[in-house]
Amino acid sequence: MSKQEYTITVYTENHIGLLNRIAIIFSRRKINVESLNTSPSEVAGIHRFTIVINEVEDVVRKLVRQVEKQVEVLKAYYNTNDEIVWQELAMYKVPTDEIAEKVKVERLLREYGARAVVIRKDYTIFETSGHREETDRLVQVLEPFGLIEFVRSARVAIIKSSRGFHEKLKEFEALRPGANIVENEFLDKQEEVFTM
Repeated sequence: MSKQEYTITVYTENHIGLLNRIAIIFSRRKINVESLNTSPSEVAGIHRFTIVINEVEDVVRKLVRQVEKQVEVLKAYYNTNDEIVWQELAMYKVPTDEIAEKVKVERLLREYGARAVVIRKDYTIFETSGHREETDRLVQVLEPFGLIEFVRSARVAIIKSSRGFHEKLKEFEALRPGANIVENEFLDKQEEVFTM
C-alpha cells in the first residue's frame, strides 16, 4: 500500500486540552499533520476538527479509532480527496504600484478568482480560495511582481455522502437507554436506610 492524502473529520465537545491530546496521538505515531482546522459544526456546542495527513489507509483507520477513544470525541471519519469537497483560503500581499501600473497582474488576479480586500498606497492584499495547487500557482505568478507576503489557511472540507452530524446525533440518541432504565435494588435499599 502506498501513502495518500486523507482528511480526518472529528466531531467533539469543546473542551480545553483536547487539541493537545489529539496532537499527541499523531506525534506518538510520527505522523506529520499537513493541515489542521477547528471550527464550530452545524450542531450547537459541537466542534469539528479537519486534519489532513499523508499515510496508508491501515494506519489512518487505526489512528481514527484511537482518536475516537478520547472522552470528548463523539465521532471521527476519514476520507480520500475524492470523497470530500474542500477548499483553502489564501491571501497575497503585493506592492500597490505594481498592481496599478501593470494591467497584466489585474487580469491574472481575475483569472484566479482573487479579489482585493485591502488597498493602501504601499500594498494591496488579495484573497482567493481553492485547492492548494491553485493557490500555489498564483504565488508563482505573483513572485515576479514583488510578492511581499503569502498565507494559506487550513483545509475546510465537507464529506460528499454525509447527511450532516445532526442526523448522526439522532442515531446515537436512539441507541442510548431511555425510559427502560433498570433500577438498582441495592441503591434503593441504601436510600431507604439513609431516609429512615
